Amino acid sequence: MNFRPRSREEPEINLIPFIDVLLVILIFLMLSTTYSKFTELQLVLPVADTDAQRNRPKEVLVSISSDGQYSVNRQRVPGRSVAELAQALQTGAKAGRESVLVIHADASARHQAVITVMEAARSVGLTQVTFAAQASAASRTP
Repeated sequence: MNFRPRSREEPEINLIPFIDVLLVILIFLMLSTTYSKFTELQLVLPVADTDAQRNRPKEVLVSISSDGQYSVNRQRVPGRSVAELAQALQTGAKAGRESVLVIHADASARHQAVITVMEAARSVGLTQVTFAAQASAASRTP
């Protein structure tokens, strides 16, 4: 019989598989997480006196109502197609291709209506496009 005391082996914790699993989880989380932040610009638009508005000959004002009706320089456009809108923009652009297109779209207007205006402006050659916005009543008060 062998009654010699056995030498006790110290238990060894192998950390390499644990580190491998953590790295795989970290890579998975990095690839599946989106890091885009949705930021909102806090703008306070200046308030203008309506009597002090000037006539700007290089501006072409296009208004889009909530039901998709267009008007160019306060003249209603009879149709809703790109060709009819392009014709109205051509006659409304007094400065030619150097005119600035200002789009006044209703907040509930369809996105397609704005895209139609931009497509008509591109076909006419108007490259300077800007959008008009109105500050809310709460943000206008000091």
